[in-house]
Amino acid sequence: MHEGAELTLPPHSTRHIQVLRLQPGDGLTVFNGEGGEWDATVTRMGRQDVDLRIGAHQPGDCELACPVTIALGMPANERMDALVEKATELGVAAIQPLMCARSVLKLSGDRAEKRRAHWQAVAVAAAEQSGRTRVPTVAPILALDRWLADVGPTTGARHVLSFAADAAGPATLLQARGPVLLLSGPEGGLDPREEALARQAGFAPLSLGPRVLRADTAPLAALSLLGLAD
Repeated sequence: MHEGAELTLPPHSTRHIQVLRLQPGDGLTVFNGEGGEWDATVTRMGRQDVDLRIGAHQPGDCELACPVTIALGMPANERMDALVEKATELGVAAIQPLMCARSVLKLSGDRAEKRRAHWQAVAVAAAEQSGRTRVPTVAPILALDRWLADVGPTTGARHVLSFAADAAGPATLLQARGPVLLLSGPEGGLDPREEALARQAGFAPLSLGPRVLRADTAPLAALSLLGLAD
């Protein structure tokens, strides 16, 4: 994207502009997911598409000071959709869907890719709604064991949500000063073998308190705390 470029918006963005009842000549701002915004002007309103002329780039973003990746055992039904939406609004940088021993939702092949693409579209829409100029990446679905084997060394902190007696308290997240990789289990949590594997991969156990949170609530609670570390 560059100043002076002509752009045809995709269908989901077209619907948003139609709801706002914009007309040719009206101004708006757009983003391409790489940071900052662009001034733009509507040049044509079609029934199913809209053409824009791109203006000047406006730098700046509203990202978390600590980039956060959430790796989680996918909750079932509509809960994953809501989790992706809310995590995007709260500033997550990336989401890694996982299949775990206690996972209810099991996906593979074309079904897995279709769901991943659907969740990526949910993230795009949530970024637009919340004013973010960077869209979090929803990674391909993996089995937890394979992901842990391939995750490799990373900078920053690694935490696995846990009820273990040696788990650090939630205040730990308020002290984050670099990238954070957070692992959260599915309904029923990680089983003992999976948590042991996570610890071997460098994930420090972390508790969010004495209450049992749903699989789609726990990562959002942790992400909210990390937002306070800005």
